[in-house]
Amino acid sequence: MSLCEQLMGAGEIGAKEKSIIDRCTANIYRKYIRKYEGEPPTLKDLYDDLMRQKEPVAHEIALALELFTTGSLNVFAHQTNIDTRNRIICYDIQDLGENLKPIGLLVMLDSILNRVIRNRQQGRYTHVYIDEIYLFFASPGVGGKSAINNYSSEFLYKCWKRFRKYYATLTGITQNVEECLLSDTARLMFANSEFLVLLNQAPTDRAELAKLLGASDTQMDYVSDAPAGHGLIKVGSYLVPFINELPRDTELYRLMTTKPGEQNA
Repeated sequence: MSLCEQLMGAGEIGAKEKSIIDRCTANIYRKYIRKYEGEPPTLKDLYDDLMRQKEPVAHEIALALELFTTGSLNVFAHQTNIDTRNRIICYDIQDLGENLKPIGLLVMLDSILNRVIRNRQQGRYTHVYIDEIYLFFASPGVGGKSAINNYSSEFLYKCWKRFRKYYATLTGITQNVEECLLSDTARLMFANSEFLVLLNQAPTDRAELAKLLGASDTQMDYVSDAPAGHGLIKVGSYLVPFINELPRDTELYRLMTTKPGEQNA
């Protein structure tokens, strides 16, 4: 239902639509969940089952899904070609495009949550790292302005609170702190985080972070025009300056650098 709401638009899923989606989902999964053998159903199977229903509303839902099932944006309508049992999995949504990004975020978050739950059942710890986490809180809106992506931000907030109870740690990474702080959800996540690492910050970001963390001007000086490896660590209610410079003539630096032109140096 969340997937259909992302594709059809918020407020387009009413009681009738929910009942039909529930019925069709049960239809396409009925055979698979008996023994969990063979290939699981896809969005294309959901589209086909919706078209077999008698209600005109079912055909309207199918029409909304058509672009993402049989149309040109059918990336998520196929069987996965990734072994999701791998020890390390990387999700990259950079090249999805704006029309596919909402559904990409939903699929990715759901996959991560399922993996965390499965690892917990097996007694395994999970480490989740999200780079450019600001993308979960904002998406391009009308006129180029930013509008908050409610589903992904709320989902991530729940994970932020629950993962520690599921043998998992969640680390968010971003350079766009100011854009994150436009979201009340993101502000709550920042304020309730026991551990933060702050590197060099822009003036507007410093001002917002100082208010949020209750930091003094002297403390924020450590993230003002700070060189690489210098910053502040927040642990509980304490803010501690740190210097962690990595010599450039080391193998570790060569492996870790993300600066263009340095990776193969």
